[in-house]
Amino acid sequence: MSMETTLIILKPDAVQRGLMGQILSRFESKGLQIAGTKMMTISQDLANQHYSDHKSKPFFAGLVKFMTSSPVLVLAVRGVSAIAVCRKMMGATFGSKAEPGTIRGDYGISNSFNLIHGSDSPGAAEKELGLFFDAGDIQEYALGNQDWIYDASEDL
Repeated sequence: MSMETTLIILKPDAVQRGLMGQILSRFESKGLQIAGTKMMTISQDLANQHYSDHKSKPFFAGLVKFMTSSPVLVLAVRGVSAIAVCRKMMGATFGSKAEPGTIRGDYGISNSFNLIHGSDSPGAAEKELGLFFDAGDIQEYALGNQDWIYDASEDL
């Protein structure tokens, strides 16, 4: 098991609905470390870069319009297997199909507004973190309770 840092974006609907604190709290309660935060309005150029893999898909223009419509909260989240853990916590892409107990399952119903983005692989996380955070923005620090989060015998 290895420490990973992943990008999480609390999308405009999460910000506008006042869910930032509740969602952020879930990651911290799980034992994940918040290593960086930034509240911002995503520019058209940054949205185009971030979602470039979807450029040829019919929903691309609407996605870019949505992601640039209001502020977002961008997070760098760190932990053992953080990418998989965060994605499981997020739930299925569409709120109407997400299981209760997940972020989208508990807070979402829409198939368009899905509250949260999370990197889907180590390569994507590295690329995405580089798009949203500058050098020095992501902090390196030890959690004082780390021995209580992970099995103390694990070599981290």
